[in-house]
Amino acid sequence: MLPQVEDRARPRPNGRSRLGLRPRVVPASWYRYKRLIDIAIATLATLVLLPVIVLAAIAIALVSPGSPLFLQERVGKDGRSFKLFKLRTMVDGAHLVHDEMRQYSEVDGPVLKIRNDPRLHPVGKFLRRTSIDELPNLLNVLRGEMSIVGPRPPLPGEVADYDAFSLRRLTVKPGITCLWQISGRSNISFEEWMRLDNAYIDTWSPLSDLAIVAKTIPAVIFGEGAH
Repeated sequence: MLPQVEDRARPRPNGRSRLGLRPRVVPASWYRYKRLIDIAIATLATLVLLPVIVLAAIAIALVSPGSPLFLQERVGKDGRSFKLFKLRTMVDGAHLVHDEMRQYSEVDGPVLKIRNDPRLHPVGKFLRRTSIDELPNLLNVLRGEMSIVGPRPPLPGEVADYDAFSLRRLTVKPGITCLWQISGRSNISFEEWMRLDNAYIDTWSPLSDLAIVAKTIPAVIFGEGAH
């Protein structure tokens, strides 16, 4: 079981986090700037995109029984679990057969990615290709569980298969977008994905976060690797 810790655990006296991993040391002010950027962007984006979220929710309700909103357990900073808000792209109850579907995954590593997943409801593929299904993640940002920029939050079952290199991505707060999102997403290998997340940890700053946000816009529009 992963440890339940505070959202931003400070390094212990020996310089390691509660996961036993050595975190990168950055100026304390960077965390404050990052949080201000998170709140500003998430608030503005929620106000602008709320009609899109509402319309998508109505579309889901029309084609698939069940709640349009889907809450899924994910693992955040320092192993803390939280509920991720998403728009449901699959038929109700599809998560119950997640483990059985892993044999059909089209990517390597402990993740499940299927281009034409049979569990998708009629508008699910469109929501994923356009990343509209991830817009409710903005609520997680406002709640402080996620950042706008950071490694995508993994499922508990995925974390159970992580090695030390992959676990390091849990030393920062997860995000809606990151280097992986703007570098091809599901078109790249799991090893490359983890390398990109570790590169982000080693180089992030408030300004570089803004650059990633800017690059996310064309990546979402063209939908490269989104499935």
